[in-house]
Amino acid sequence: MNDKTRFGETADAEVLRADADGIATLTLNRPAARNALSLALIDALRAHVDALAAERQVRAIVLSANGPVFSSGHDLKELTAHRADADRGRAFFAETMRRCAALMQAIVALPQPVIAAVEGTATAAGCQLVATCDLAIAGGEARFATPGVNIGLFCSTPMVALSRNIAPKHAMEFLLLGDMADAETAYRIGLVNRVVGAGGALEAAQALARKAASKSTHVLAIGKKAFYAQRDMNLAEAYDYTVDVMVQNMLAHDAEEGIGAFVEKREPKWRDC
Repeated sequence: MNDKTRFGETADAEVLRADADGIATLTLNRPAARNALSLALIDALRAHVDALAAERQVRAIVLSANGPVFSSGHDLKELTAHRADADRGRAFFAETMRRCAALMQAIVALPQPVIAAVEGTATAAGCQLVATCDLAIAGGEARFATPGVNIGLFCSTPMVALSRNIAPKHAMEFLLLGDMADAETAYRIGLVNRVVGAGGALEAAQALARKAASKSTHVLAIGKKAFYAQRDMNLAEAYDYTVDVMVQNMLAHDAEEGIGAFVEKREPKWRDC
Protein backbone atom coordinates (compact mmCIF):
# COMPACT_ATOMS: atom_id res chain seq x y z
CA MET A 1 0.00 0.00 0.00
CA ASN A 2 1.49 3.36 -0.95
CA ASP A 3 1.10 6.59 1.00
CA LYS A 4 -1.48 8.00 -1.38
CA THR A 5 -3.75 5.02 -0.62
CA ARG A 6 -2.95 5.00 3.08
CA PHE A 7 -4.03 8.61 3.53
CA GLY A 8 -6.88 8.40 1.01
CA GLU A 9 -5.09 11.03 -1.04
CA THR A 10 -6.84 12.48 -4.05
CA ALA A 11 -6.07 15.44 -6.28
CA ASP A 12 -8.02 17.71 -3.92
CA ALA A 13 -6.38 16.46 -0.71
CA GLU A 14 -5.15 19.08 1.75
CA VAL A 15 -1.56 17.85 1.31
CA LEU A 16 -0.16 15.94 -1.65
CA ARG A 17 2.86 13.66 -1.54
CA ALA A 18 5.16 12.60 -4.37
CA ASP A 19 8.27 10.42 -3.95
CA ALA A 20 11.28 10.11 -6.24
CA ASP A 21 14.88 9.04 -5.67
CA GLY A 22 14.54 8.86 -1.90
CA ILE A 23 12.99 12.33 -1.65
CA ALA A 24 9.42 12.96 -0.49
CA THR A 25 7.84 16.19 -1.70
CA LEU A 26 4.87 17.39 0.35
CA THR A 27 2.71 20.04 -1.29
CA LEU A 28 0.21 22.22 0.56
CA ASN A 29 -2.92 22.03 -1.57
CA ARG A 30 -5.46 24.71 -0.57
CA PRO A 31 -4.59 27.25 -3.26
CA ALA A 32 -8.07 28.81 -3.30
CA ALA A 33 -7.71 29.49 0.43
CA ARG A 34 -4.12 30.76 0.07
CA ASN A 35 -2.94 27.53 1.70
CA ALA A 36 -4.19 28.80 5.05
CA LEU A 37 -3.36 26.43 7.90
CA SER A 38 -6.82 25.20 8.79
CA LEU A 39 -7.06 22.52 11.44
CA ALA A 40 -7.62 19.98 8.66
CA LEU A 41 -4.48 21.08 6.81
CA ILE A 42 -2.44 21.04 10.03
CA ASP A 43 -3.64 17.51 10.77
CA ALA A 44 -3.02 16.31 7.20
CA LEU A 45 0.53 17.66 7.21
CA ARG A 46 1.16 16.16 10.66
CA ALA A 47 -0.04 12.74 9.43
CA HIS A 48 2.51 12.84 6.61
CA VAL A 49 5.27 14.05 8.95
CA ASP A 50 4.57 11.25 11.42
CA ALA A 51 4.61 8.66 8.64
CA LEU A 52 7.85 9.99 7.18
CA ALA A 53 9.61 9.81 10.53
CA ALA A 54 9.53 6.02 10.30
CA GLU A 55 10.34 5.66 6.59
CA ARG A 56 14.03 4.88 6.29
CA GLN A 57 13.88 4.87 2.49
CA VAL A 58 13.04 8.58 2.52
CA ARG A 59 16.32 10.44 2.82
CA ALA A 60 15.14 14.06 2.51
CA ILE A 61 11.87 15.99 2.44
CA VAL A 62 10.81 19.03 0.40
CA LEU A 63 7.85 21.17 1.45
CA SER A 64 6.16 23.19 -1.28
CA ALA A 65 2.74 24.66 -2.07
CA ASN A 66 0.30 24.88 -4.96
CA GLY A 67 -0.91 28.27 -6.12
CA PRO A 68 0.47 31.80 -5.88
CA VAL A 69 0.76 31.79 -2.05
CA PHE A 70 3.01 29.46 -0.05
CA SER A 71 0.84 29.92 3.04
CA SER A 72 -1.06 32.86 4.48
CA GLY A 73 -0.89 31.46 8.02
CA HIS A 74 -3.76 30.36 10.21
CA ASP A 75 -7.20 30.19 8.63
CA LEU A 76 -8.71 33.39 10.05
CA LYS A 77 -12.16 32.61 8.65
CA GLU A 78 -12.19 29.27 10.48
CA LEU A 79 -10.98 30.88 13.70
CA THR A 80 -13.49 33.73 13.44
CA ALA A 81 -16.40 31.31 12.93
CA HIS A 82 -15.74 29.90 16.40
CA ARG A 83 -16.30 33.25 18.09
CA ALA A 84 -19.95 32.18 18.12
CA ASP A 85 -19.09 29.29 20.46
CA ALA A 86 -20.23 29.49 24.06
CA ASP A 87 -16.65 30.19 25.18
CA ARG A 88 -16.11 32.78 22.39
CA GLY A 89 -13.78 30.31 20.67
CA ARG A 90 -11.27 29.85 23.48
CA ALA A 91 -11.18 26.04 23.29
CA PHE A 92 -10.93 25.99 19.48
CA PHE A 93 -8.25 28.69 19.44
CA ALA A 94 -6.20 26.79 22.01
CA GLU A 95 -6.58 23.47 20.19
CA THR A 96 -5.57 25.01 16.86
CA MET A 97 -2.49 26.70 18.29
CA ARG A 98 -1.46 23.58 20.22
CA ARG A 99 -1.78 21.32 17.21
CA CYS A 100 0.10 23.77 15.01
CA ALA A 101 2.88 24.04 17.60
CA ALA A 102 3.06 20.25 17.80
CA LEU A 103 3.34 20.08 14.00
CA MET A 104 6.26 22.51 13.99
CA GLN A 105 8.03 20.49 16.67
CA ALA A 106 7.41 17.27 14.76
CA ILE A 107 9.07 18.77 11.68
CA VAL A 108 12.12 19.70 13.75
CA ALA A 109 12.17 16.20 15.26
CA LEU A 110 12.16 14.46 11.87
CA PRO A 111 15.42 12.58 11.28
CA GLN A 112 15.49 13.71 7.64
CA PRO A 113 16.41 17.23 6.54
CA VAL A 114 13.35 19.27 5.53
CA ILE A 115 13.71 21.93 2.82
CA ALA A 116 11.06 24.57 2.12
CA ALA A 117 10.53 25.65 -1.49
CA VAL A 118 8.84 29.04 -1.27
CA GLU A 119 7.09 30.86 -4.10
CA GLY A 120 4.71 33.75 -3.46
CA THR A 121 4.04 34.94 0.08
CA ALA A 122 4.65 33.16 3.37
CA THR A 123 3.02 35.10 6.17
CA ALA A 124 2.29 34.61 9.88
CA ALA A 125 2.17 30.84 10.57
CA GLY A 126 3.21 30.34 6.93
CA CYS A 127 6.41 32.23 7.68
CA GLN A 128 6.68 30.15 10.85
CA LEU A 129 6.54 27.01 8.71
CA VAL A 130 9.41 28.26 6.54
CA ALA A 131 11.48 29.16 9.60
CA THR A 132 10.80 25.72 11.09
CA CYS A 133 12.25 23.86 8.11
CA ASP A 134 15.95 23.05 8.26
CA LEU A 135 16.68 24.80 4.95
CA ALA A 136 14.68 27.12 2.70
CA ILE A 137 14.86 28.18 -0.92
CA ALA A 138 12.98 31.27 -2.09
CA GLY A 139 11.86 32.10 -5.58
CA GLY A 140 12.82 35.61 -6.64
CA GLU A 141 9.30 36.98 -6.10
CA ALA A 142 8.74 35.33 -2.71
CA ARG A 143 7.85 37.57 0.21
CA PHE A 144 7.73 37.02 3.95
CA ALA A 145 6.01 38.68 6.91
CA THR A 146 4.56 38.20 10.37
CA PRO A 147 1.80 40.80 9.94
CA GLY A 148 -0.44 39.87 12.86
CA VAL A 149 0.26 43.17 14.58
CA ASN A 150 -1.57 44.90 11.71
CA ILE A 151 -4.83 43.14 12.64
CA GLY A 152 -4.44 43.20 16.41
CA LEU A 153 -3.00 39.70 16.77
CA PHE A 154 0.71 39.59 17.64
CA CYS A 155 2.43 36.64 15.94
CA SER A 156 3.54 35.04 19.21
CA THR A 157 3.76 31.43 18.04
CA PRO A 158 5.46 32.30 14.71
CA MET A 159 7.89 34.29 16.86
CA VAL A 160 9.25 31.05 18.34
CA ALA A 161 10.59 29.77 15.02
CA LEU A 162 11.46 33.20 13.66
CA SER A 163 13.53 34.23 16.69
CA ARG A 164 15.49 30.98 16.48
CA ASN A 165 16.43 31.66 12.85
CA ILE A 166 17.37 35.31 12.60
CA ALA A 167 19.01 37.95 14.79
CA PRO A 168 16.82 39.49 17.53
CA LYS A 169 16.69 42.96 15.96
CA HIS A 170 15.53 41.54 12.63
CA ALA A 171 12.98 39.31 14.35
CA MET A 172 11.59 42.22 16.34
CA GLU A 173 11.32 44.34 13.20
CA PHE A 174 9.26 41.60 11.57
CA LEU A 175 7.05 41.21 14.62
CA LEU A 176 6.60 44.84 15.67
CA LEU A 177 6.07 46.38 12.24
CA GLY A 178 4.44 43.57 10.27
CA ASP A 179 6.03 44.73 7.02
CA MET A 180 6.57 42.47 4.04
CA ALA A 181 10.18 41.47 3.28
CA ASP A 182 11.29 40.47 -0.19
CA ALA A 183 13.31 37.36 -0.98
CA GLU A 184 16.66 39.16 -0.99
CA THR A 185 15.96 40.62 2.46
CA ALA A 186 14.98 37.16 3.72
CA TYR A 187 18.30 35.85 2.40
CA ARG A 188 20.30 38.73 3.90
CA ILE A 189 18.88 38.17 7.39
CA GLY A 190 19.17 34.39 7.24
CA LEU A 191 15.54 33.32 6.91
CA VAL A 192 16.28 31.49 3.64
CA ASN A 193 19.45 29.86 2.36
CA ARG A 194 19.24 30.83 -1.29
CA VAL A 195 17.21 32.92 -3.72
CA VAL A 196 16.62 31.57 -7.21
CA GLY A 197 14.64 32.84 -10.18
CA ALA A 198 10.90 33.08 -9.75
CA GLY A 199 9.35 29.66 -10.26
CA GLY A 200 12.61 27.85 -9.60
CA ALA A 201 12.34 27.22 -5.85
CA LEU A 202 11.01 23.68 -6.08
CA GLU A 203 13.67 22.52 -8.54
CA ALA A 204 16.41 24.14 -6.44
CA ALA A 205 15.04 22.63 -3.22
CA GLN A 206 14.90 19.18 -4.78
CA ALA A 207 18.50 19.59 -5.98
CA LEU A 208 19.54 20.37 -2.40
CA ALA A 209 17.50 17.40 -1.20
CA ARG A 210 19.30 15.10 -3.62
CA LYS A 211 22.64 16.32 -2.30
CA ALA A 212 21.53 15.70 1.29
CA ALA A 213 20.17 12.31 0.24
CA SER A 214 23.65 11.28 -0.91
CA LYS A 215 24.92 11.43 2.68
CA SER A 216 24.49 8.83 5.42
CA THR A 217 20.96 9.20 6.77
CA HIS A 218 22.16 7.93 10.13
CA VAL A 219 24.80 10.65 10.37
CA LEU A 220 22.42 13.41 9.23
CA ALA A 221 19.87 12.30 11.82
CA ILE A 222 22.53 12.44 14.55
CA GLY A 223 23.62 15.89 13.46
CA LYS A 224 20.15 17.37 13.06
CA LYS A 225 19.09 16.18 16.51
CA ALA A 226 22.29 17.49 18.08
CA PHE A 227 22.01 20.88 16.36
CA TYR A 228 18.60 21.64 17.82
CA ALA A 229 19.40 20.13 21.22
CA GLN A 230 22.62 22.11 21.82
CA ARG A 231 21.25 25.42 20.56
CA ASP A 232 19.51 26.30 23.81
CA MET A 233 22.24 25.03 26.13
CA ASN A 234 24.93 27.20 27.69
CA LEU A 235 28.43 26.88 26.25
CA ALA A 236 29.76 24.29 28.70
CA GLU A 237 26.61 22.14 28.49
CA ALA A 238 26.68 22.30 24.70
CA TYR A 239 30.28 21.10 24.56
CA ASP A 240 29.66 18.32 27.10
CA TYR A 241 26.66 17.15 25.09
CA THR A 242 28.33 17.30 21.67
CA VAL A 243 31.46 15.50 22.91
CA ASP A 244 29.21 12.55 23.74
CA VAL A 245 27.47 12.88 20.36
CA MET A 246 30.81 12.86 18.54
CA VAL A 247 31.98 9.77 20.40
CA GLN A 248 28.78 7.87 19.58
CA ASN A 249 28.99 9.05 15.96
CA MET A 250 32.62 7.85 15.72
CA LEU A 251 31.46 4.37 16.77
CA ALA A 252 28.87 4.21 13.96
CA HIS A 253 29.60 2.09 10.90
CA ASP A 254 29.22 5.02 8.52
CA ALA A 255 31.81 7.11 10.35
CA GLU A 256 34.31 4.25 10.17
CA GLU A 257 33.46 3.72 6.50
CA GLY A 258 33.53 7.41 5.62
CA ILE A 259 36.86 8.10 7.28
CA GLY A 260 38.33 4.95 5.76
CA ALA A 261 37.10 5.98 2.30
CA PHE A 262 38.61 9.45 2.73
CA VAL A 263 41.99 8.02 3.74
CA GLU A 264 41.89 5.47 0.92
CA LYS A 265 40.70 8.06 -1.62
CA ARG A 266 37.54 6.22 -2.65
CA GLU A 267 33.80 6.81 -2.49
CA PRO A 268 32.15 5.70 0.78
CA LYS A 269 29.49 3.01 0.80
CA TRP A 270 26.89 4.00 3.37
CA ARG A 271 24.85 1.48 5.33
CA ASP A 272 22.89 4.24 7.11
CA CYS A 273 23.89 2.88 10.50
